[in-house]
Amino acid sequence: MPDKLLAGNSEKDDKFQTLLTNTSVARIISSTVEGTIGPRGLDIMMVDRFGDVVVTNDGVTILKYMDVTHPVAQMIINAARAQQVEVGDGTTTATIIAGALVAEGTAQVLKGVPVTRVIEGINHGIEVTLKNIEETSLKIESLEDERLFDIALIAGRGQQDLAGLVVEGARLIGMDKLLEADFKFADTVNAREGTENQVFKGVLLNKQPLNKEMPAAVENAVILVVDDDLRPEDLDREAMKTESGFQYYLKARQQYEEGLNQLIQLGVNLVVVDRSIDSLGEEILTEAGIMALQRVSSRELEKLCQHSGARKVKASALNRSVETLKSCLGYAQMVKVDEKLKHTCIYGGKGENLATLIVGASTGEVVDERERMARDSASALQAALRGGIVPGGGALEIWLAGKLEELAREAGGMSSYGILALREALLKPFTCMASNSGFNPLDKLGNIIAAQKKADKNSISFDADSGELIDVLRNGIFDPTPVKRYAIKTAGEVGSAILRINTVIKMKNDELDPDNIDIME
Repeated sequence: MPDKLLAGNSEKDDKFQTLLTNTSVARIISSTVEGTIGPRGLDIMMVDRFGDVVVTNDGVTILKYMDVTHPVAQMIINAARAQQVEVGDGTTTATIIAGALVAEGTAQVLKGVPVTRVIEGINHGIEVTLKNIEETSLKIESLEDERLFDIALIAGRGQQDLAGLVVEGARLIGMDKLLEADFKFADTVNAREGTENQVFKGVLLNKQPLNKEMPAAVENAVILVVDDDLRPEDLDREAMKTESGFQYYLKARQQYEEGLNQLIQLGVNLVVVDRSIDSLGEEILTEAGIMALQRVSSRELEKLCQHSGARKVKASALNRSVETLKSCLGYAQMVKVDEKLKHTCIYGGKGENLATLIVGASTGEVVDERERMARDSASALQAALRGGIVPGGGALEIWLAGKLEELAREAGGMSSYGILALREALLKPFTCMASNSGFNPLDKLGNIIAAQKKADKNSISFDADSGELIDVLRNGIFDPTPVKRYAIKTAGEVGSAILRINTVIKMKNDELDPDNIDIME
């Protein structure tokens, strides 16, 4: 929306001051990421007060590190985070559409359209748009589908090595696991400086054995996972001063030693602990040739249990019967320590099919960004398997915009202006992408609209290198349906919420006391 449109006259400025301020904030947030979208989008460098640098193209990462305090900015950032949590990709698109939707909605309000009617039209347009997306979605039936590589490649910003790694990892895991609602493929990605790309069937623990005397490799691993400290029962100092207390301590220590010896009898050769292992436990395990890892994160413990079939136990479980303890053990073909990268890999567990993707990077400056790209790639691939794919490269948004134009004519009345606001907002990511590629957005938009109508296709856009019109489906340019659907839905919700705000009030205290509030300037 042109700046002079926001200026208006003084009467309108006073009446819609909050709306104008909120619109300005939304535009600032969205403009921050506009230059990153598309195959020719550039990176942004962020520097903190200590001089630490983050260089990234990832929308949600940019927004996460931005120093903002305005509540509207936080609303948009939270929407991007929700997009990331739900589908793992599309945060830049959601942010740009949300910012454009607020701007276009405000433009209609300044023309005299009631806010409620604008929001009514937006909501109706969103409903119809989501339905159109579902109707045009194409299913992915197999992990052997060649389109999966294209999906991973686009989400991974053209990094072919990452796309290949992600596809290979997906095939190791299998379709059934990838379709599980609570499984996130992106969580299998780990980035390491100074190594090559790797993918293997198993899990990775970011810990090494307690000491160098423990084995660095274990075959046919029998695994105990302890969700606790591994040590005898503690007694307070006062209790230790009494004879009965000291005798109780000696008995607890004896039981502890017997429990550890019981592990040895069961053939346990890997002990993984959530917290710490005391010196006595370390000594006994070392002498028995058992590998032990401590202070392993809860997330890694969970993955280990899933892959090995182990059940987490407390330290007190060492006092249980052999049969009970045996039922809690996990198994794997191989455990190996990588001393250079300071982690331990567990291969071939007898539990669920899990894989680990290790993304290599030459320097520490690029390792985080390589990991973000690989995680986006993994998320996009999984989303495509779950919900299908749609034409990418802005083709679908242009087609959807045409459908909204028809809808506005059919709807008539004031709500049609809200539909038209949504139409313009959906086109914003494409115009940013075209501009980032060095082309005139309006020129390309007009040519594509004409070509789509002539061919009666929703898959025509342009080549970011040559500028020529292409069929994106034939050229391997796709977007996962859930990513596109959720981005538009999220943008619609946050955009409507911002347009509804009439006044912003700063609360002095936690209590909603009318005598304790200030209207924000």
